[in-house]
Amino acid sequence: MTDQVSNTSNKEKEAYKRQKSKEEMQKQLISFSLMIGFTLIAFAIVATDSVEKIYIIPILFLMAIVQAGFQFYYFMHLKDKGHEMPAVLIFGGVWAAFLTLAGLIVITWW
Repeated sequence: MTDQVSNTSNKEKEAYKRQKSKEEMQKQLISFSLMIGFTLIAFAIVATDSVEKIYIIPILFLMAIVQAGFQFYYFMHLKDKGHEMPAVLIFGGVWAAFLTLAGLIVITWW
């Protein structure tokens, strides 16, 4: 009897695990598709003269930041449990880089 209950419990756990894996794969495919779309849009913006040249670089930087966010969150699994310390280190490094660039820009223009 306990063997049958244990077997049923294992089947339920396996079905739950399979469902979670399927949902994770769907999220990764959607994220990958969005990143490919952003890349194609970036190529189109640069290849055509549809946007004024002064706006091209800020648009490309914005799209690059969004893509980096997708990659950190989905492909580097920073959303998962147990990845808090690597997330803190990565976001701390991004913050340090931002402050360094901001400081250099201020010093250069002052």
